[in-house]
Amino acid sequence: MKSVLLLLIAIISEVIATCALKESAGFTRLLPTLIVIIGYGIAFYLFTISLEQIPLGIAYAVWSGLGTAGTILVSNLLWNEKLQLVQMAGIVLIIVGSVMVNLFNQPST
Repeated sequence: MKSVLLLLIAIISEVIATCALKESAGFTRLLPTLIVIIGYGIAFYLFTISLEQIPLGIAYAVWSGLGTAGTILVSNLLWNEKLQLVQMAGIVLIIVGSVMVNLFNQPST
């Protein structure tokens, strides 16, 4: 359970860092640039620790699915970047796929 929590915190950190990229203006603004560096540092560190208990494929599926959805949600809220219906459907499929990968994960013997 601890590994899942660390993975979720890693994903949140990655979403924050990714969104700060937009605000960094090509790394010309100090505060957003620092947020990018620190956010990705935390994200990759926690992701690495979570891999001690979570298989890489599963962890990466969750990371990419929730990270993509989170980044899209934040960009919509902060910068009013609207999505078309087909794009929303794609995001839902990413999330459903991540959930399916986790629900039907068979432990290796």
